[in-house]
Amino acid sequence: MKVEVWSDYACPFCYIGKKRLEKAIQENGATNVEVEFKSFELDPSAPETPTMGLYDILASKYGTSVDQARSMSQGVVDAAKTDGLFYEMDRVVPANTFKAHRLTQLAKKHDKMDEVSEELFQAYFMNGENLNDDSILTRIATAVGLDPATVEAFLASEESSNEVRQEEEMARELGVTGVPFFVFDRKYAISGAQPVEAFSQVLERIQQEQKVEIVAEGDACGVDGCN
Repeated sequence: MKVEVWSDYACPFCYIGKKRLEKAIQENGATNVEVEFKSFELDPSAPETPTMGLYDILASKYGTSVDQARSMSQGVVDAAKTDGLFYEMDRVVPANTFKAHRLTQLAKKHDKMDEVSEELFQAYFMNGENLNDDSILTRIATAVGLDPATVEAFLASEESSNEVRQEEEMARELGVTGVPFFVFDRKYAISGAQPVEAFSQVLERIQQEQKVEIVAEGDACGVDGCN
């Protein structure tokens, strides 16, 4: 079973959704689930070097005061706590995430996508780190086992930029307008950080369908083989 997850490291609900999916997989006991993170930028125009704080950006976006923006963010912080995530929204550095998505592509090639994604979310929402900073990205990748020199050379290049753009285009073709967005075996989709039960239901449905397919194949098999 393959689960493709379109998300952005600047999206608080994406981290929550990631945790809920993982919990559903664990509770389900599924061992054949491949999770692949796909690139999506909530704000492709976000500056590489932030000039405004998070609350200022939210206030401008939604036409509210800074205090109201802070209050809105507190609701997200409280929601995250129920999933064991302790956001430090006051520390968030709202920088451009394109380079972080590129790093995720490199991590995928080294079977470290999940580890790097986890570290990037923590760096953004808990440590107040700039995900457009090469030194921070190199430290994160190195911490999960990637070679520092390889990472530094990669970040200094434009490698994997096309892969990021292709995944973003794929999201548009699928009609994805918000994240997180989960696609299961290209058959079922879940939009948003839904409750764990919603993920469990889809996992169970696919597992039941797989069992039916196996039985159907078995019906076509005799002592000499299958046709």
